[in-house]
Amino acid sequence: MRARRAALPAVALLVALTAGCAHHDGASPKAPAGSGTPSGYAEMQKKVNAAESAAAAADRDATSGTDR
Repeated sequence: MRARRAALPAVALLVALTAGCAHHDGASPKAPAGSGTPSGYAEMQKKVNAAESAAAAADRDATSGTDR
C-alpha cells in the first residue's frame, strides 16, 4: 500500500507532463499567417545596416592617408 502511495505523485507528474507536452490542434497559439518574418525584424535590420555602415566608414578612415 505504501508503494502505491509513493508512486502516485510520480504517475500524476508523468500524466501532467504528457498532457502538457502533447500536440494540440484546437486552441493552441499559432504563428500569424502573415509575412513570415519575426516581430522586430525590421528594427533589427536597421541596426545591422547602421553597424555595417559604421564599420565601412571606420575601414575607410583607417585606410585613408589624410591623417598621415
